[in-house]
Amino acid sequence: MKTLEADLSRRRAQNLYRERLVLESSQGVEVRVGAETLLSFCSNDYLGLANDPRVIAAFQQGAQRYGVGAGASHLVSGHSRAHHVLEEELADFTGAARALLFSTGYMANLGVMSALTDRHDAIFEDRLNHASLIDAARLARARVTRYPHADVARLADILKHAPRGGLVTTDAVFSMDGDIAPLAGLAGLASEQDARLLVDDAHGLGVLGRNGRGTLEHLGMPLAPPVILMGTLGKALGVFGAFVAGEEALIETLIQRARTYIYTTALPPAVAEAVRASLRIVREEGWRRDRLRTLVARFRAGAERLGLVLLASPTPIQPVVLGTAEAALAASQRLREQGILVPAIRPPTVPEGSARLRITFSAAHEEKHVDRLLEALAML
Repeated sequence: MKTLEADLSRRRAQNLYRERLVLESSQGVEVRVGAETLLSFCSNDYLGLANDPRVIAAFQQGAQRYGVGAGASHLVSGHSRAHHVLEEELADFTGAARALLFSTGYMANLGVMSALTDRHDAIFEDRLNHASLIDAARLARARVTRYPHADVARLADILKHAPRGGLVTTDAVFSMDGDIAPLAGLAGLASEQDARLLVDDAHGLGVLGRNGRGTLEHLGMPLAPPVILMGTLGKALGVFGAFVAGEEALIETLIQRARTYIYTTALPPAVAEAVRASLRIVREEGWRRDRLRTLVARFRAGAERLGLVLLASPTPIQPVVLGTAEAALAASQRLREQGILVPAIRPPTVPEGSARLRITFSAAHEEKHVDRLLEALAML
């Protein structure tokens, strides 16, 4: 029988061992790790709201009014006015009839799949889907088929031989590559199949679209059946939590059947109040998205001059693929020696042979920060 110690040793030998950083500071452009102050390019705080004074104040005021815990699940006594109003505001923001809060994006995806499918159903998912979608499909016990990344034509061939109905699932913005899913084509196939399309927009919400409504807005698509939207509140919105948005019957079905909604304590109401403040900023301060686009364009132009090979990503996620885990770790360490924090991303998070530096940008970055990063990359 394989021992835990042997498995850990194997991970170390293969350069796949994961270690946690202990931050001594809040999230921001600069973070403190022990005695080091590092320029960070690895947070999903895309709009720079995780440490915004207005969001902090809303959290504090929410804690003063509601306390620090919800005390129970939403269906017992944990559903506060703060939760209820946030759900209404999220529905309005995304253009949905209703929205439903979950504790995390992981739990939201698990909840949707467990509520809408069973062992008699079929789930079709992109090969590069986030782990939460992959795990949700496994736990739903449905028949799972994975189609090649973003390959609408191949999925169409698969669906020709599949029973009608089922669920197609995809990231909207793929978290490790930064590219955008072909949602219009996927939605069309789902409609033809009498299936639903679950869109995980964790990395598009707040960032993409003229109003920050996410990938659907960016692509000019309405949020309407067959589409189901899952969005997270801990990335561009800078706080914590997640939600699912869609039509009335969908949300009522989730309330009745989604185990990860029914059987867990509700988010602290103070968190909901903080998200409400963040959502107002997302609506009102479009300059944050403009700055992100400017920073990404500056980085990509500079990387091209350096001869770096980047993936085709229009988003704040800009991976530099280096191949082996050893190469990615070495590059990450050399950047850290120059005061820049970009952890190495290795298998199984990404496919074998595609270990990388996953560089991410925030509206809180400045052009001088991008230039400093490029100077450091030039020395790798």
